Amino acid sequence: MKQNLYYPFEIVYKEIDECLKSGYSQNFFELVYIVEGTGIQHINKNTFNYAAGHLLLITPEDHNSFEVITTTKILFICFSDIYLRSAPVGVNEKERAQWIKRLNFILHHASHLPGCILKEEIDKALVKSLAASIVEEQRYSHLYSKELIQQLMNSLILLVARSIAESLPEKLSPVTDQKLLGVFQYIQDHIYFPDRLKVSVICIQFNISPNYFGKFFKRHTGETLQDYILKSKIKIVETRLLSSDMRINEIVSELKFSDESHLNRVFKKYKGMSPSSFRKNELIKSYPD
Repeated sequence: MKQNLYYPFEIVYKEIDECLKSGYSQNFFELVYIVEGTGIQHINKNTFNYAAGHLLLITPEDHNSFEVITTTKILFICFSDIYLRSAPVGVNEKERAQWIKRLNFILHHASHLPGCILKEEIDKALVKSLAASIVEEQRYSHLYSKELIQQLMNSLILLVARSIAESLPEKLSPVTDQKLLGVFQYIQDHIYFPDRLKVSVICIQFNISPNYFGKFFKRHTGETLQDYILKSKIKIVETRLLSSDMRINEIVSELKFSDESHLNRVFKKYKGMSPSSFRKNELIKSYPD
């Protein structure tokens, strides 16, 4: 069953002491800002330990629920394609069309992995301020509150788009070949099945010549297919290290690395340290005392 959003956007601020479970899919995007509290987000069979200051993005394709550990105050901002088509105000039709294309592209190509989408401290500070202002205007409904909330939302969504865009391949853009976008989605859907990620299999799937595919992929992304697949796997490894108690050998098995030394070698290539050191360092950052 699919949940529907019948207005361009909806804002809900609530305090919860029990789990929010949903077996529904939805036809809208949802930004979830944790104002206060701790718990666990369950999304697409993954988990993430949320805390105050985290901003989470839930797309129409995601399956999501929250397990509350301590009383949690959450700001939910739901918006649909209708909202994206209506924003921003004060621009001409050409600029509006570019805005719609860019935002739809970035949001629809967001990773479906759990976690806070904000990477920079300055963005986290900006979002905290924007969220507080949205809650204030929503609660007291001052003069022009509706218009101000929409402008605050525009700023928030732009910050989200910037954070997501920075994690996409450098040459990936809204004008990227549609067939290649299909390849990206195919890779994400089959990331746990190496046999389905062979060039020969992908070429058959998308009717592309194997002799042409390598140049085609690198021209659009700036990297080889193998690099892209490995980076995608490393992102999942990071998620497992930070958001689960999985042992290294379990991660090796899940992502079909040949052995632990193979994972260590690849992880160190991209992150500059072993998976064990990465987990330990991030734990120290989270609990410095």
